[in-house]
Amino acid sequence: MGFVHLHVHTEYSLLDGACRIRDLPKLVKEMGQSACAITDHGVMYGAVDFYRACKAEGIHPIIGCEVYVARRTRFDKQHEFDAESRHLVLLCKNETGYRNLSYMVSQAYLEGFYIKPRIDMELLRQHSEGLIALSACLAGEIPKRLLNGDYNGAKEHALEMRDIFGEDYYLELQDHGIAEQTEVNRGLLRLHNETGIPLVCTNDAHYLRKEDAESHDVLLCIQTGKTVDDENRMRYEPRNFYLRSTEEMESLFAGYPDAAANTERIAEKCQLDFTFGKYHLPEFKLPEGYDSPTYLRKLCDEGFAARYGQAKPEYRRQLDYELDMIEKMGFTDYFLIVSDFVRYAKSRGIPVGPGRGSAAGSMVSYCLDITDIDPMKYDLYFERFLNPERVSMPDIDMDFGDTRRGEVVEYVRRKYGDDHVAQIVTFGTMAARAAIRDVGRVMNFTFAETDAVAKLVPTTLHITLKDALKQSPQLKQMYDGDARVKELVDTAMALEGMPRNTSTHAAGVVITKLPVYNYVPLATNDGTIVTEYTMTTLEELGLLKMDFLGLRNITVIDDAI
Repeated sequence: MGFVHLHVHTEYSLLDGACRIRDLPKLVKEMGQSACAITDHGVMYGAVDFYRACKAEGIHPIIGCEVYVARRTRFDKQHEFDAESRHLVLLCKNETGYRNLSYMVSQAYLEGFYIKPRIDMELLRQHSEGLIALSACLAGEIPKRLLNGDYNGAKEHALEMRDIFGEDYYLELQDHGIAEQTEVNRGLLRLHNETGIPLVCTNDAHYLRKEDAESHDVLLCIQTGKTVDDENRMRYEPRNFYLRSTEEMESLFAGYPDAAANTERIAEKCQLDFTFGKYHLPEFKLPEGYDSPTYLRKLCDEGFAARYGQAKPEYRRQLDYELDMIEKMGFTDYFLIVSDFVRYAKSRGIPVGPGRGSAAGSMVSYCLDITDIDPMKYDLYFERFLNPERVSMPDIDMDFGDTRRGEVVEYVRRKYGDDHVAQIVTFGTMAARAAIRDVGRVMNFTFAETDAVAKLVPTTLHITLKDALKQSPQLKQMYDGDARVKELVDTAMALEGMPRNTSTHAAGVVITKLPVYNYVPLATNDGTIVTEYTMTTLEELGLLKMDFLGLRNITVIDDAI
């Protein structure tokens, strides 16, 4: 049997993990391994990107998460008892496991957030189906009990976890050269011998290669606001938290029965696949006696009469053609949903944009009052908006006055249910200049020194440090002539582009047929519920993403009128 890494932190363990998803599967393939897991801290931000990257390299992707488990319940939030949660690794075997993990990760934010997003034993008992559990690192419940000299307590907890997960619960061995891990591993072997619970070995990978330890250390300092020479700071020592080879892992855990072989057995159990391009549109609540196509036709007939009166026959043919196309492509509910919230906004005096983009080429949009531009008058093409040769979700960007946009989002929440509507996450990344400033502070450069280097990076949009060295002779001169500046730029290059923080998309709102957590995990940003996947990923998964853009110009025009 070979070996599979089942405990890996990508860049989406924000400012803690540095295993870049774009490079991770390539390295796994180079090492001759066949599969790999993603287990970011408390979140699943990178799951779909990781899945795609693995598939592109012929690596079997395992979707998981290293969750935080509350010491009591997820509702208890007293600092004295609940400040420190326990780690647990959960891996998805199938779609049921994905839904359960997605639900628990969501509840960790919506109900259990205290310092970190936390689940509890109650959630694990109710949502264990389709999941494999590993007892985690030194921060796990069993290692904590073993280190406290409570072997009986550790055994009791292990048996409880086996009761919940059955044969899918494993005692996780790690060896990074830390004395406590040697002690814990002895206890885990004893537990295995006494209970029969299987062993599995992992390496808590926070960066890809051994030589990446230095840049990862800088990343930790950025997270904690420390400098590299600060003795009293968080650090990963010894520096063995990389993607170790099969040979290294088999050598380290040779004395533990099946510990390496079980990694491949677990990988074989994990057979989750994402489905792309299948739409999951929410259901529009229809008046009695109608289905979606007939109700859409009724609204369009009424709008046609109001907009055109006794129009030319070709106008009517165009409307029928568009309605047939929309019905054939399965998007009738989409138009009903959009027309409904636009009608609500207009009925409340909320200023709405007249329509822009390709949607203005649709007579259906015009008859439903979604847009106010007559496509027939201006010879606009419906096919730019929808056509059967390029099957993709229609995308109508709706503009509202910025001060009242929230009222429209709130209306949609009331209509479809709070748990069926969420806003969308975005990530702030370390751009070239920002990376230099962050790294400079951590490496004890003065503000003036860092500023001098950062200002030599051209202001070109999305420029990388690699390109900056080609475009800026002064920067290249400093880089070649000063060893400290070279180290600064090289370290910044290693971290450049990594996500630094999360925020909420300015316009995107997702509306789903089932509660959102059935499709994607949720998080919170400053009290706003957001999906853990970005806008493009949501669209690929077939979810309905609407743009509710708040524009100040529309408010100004409305005030002027």
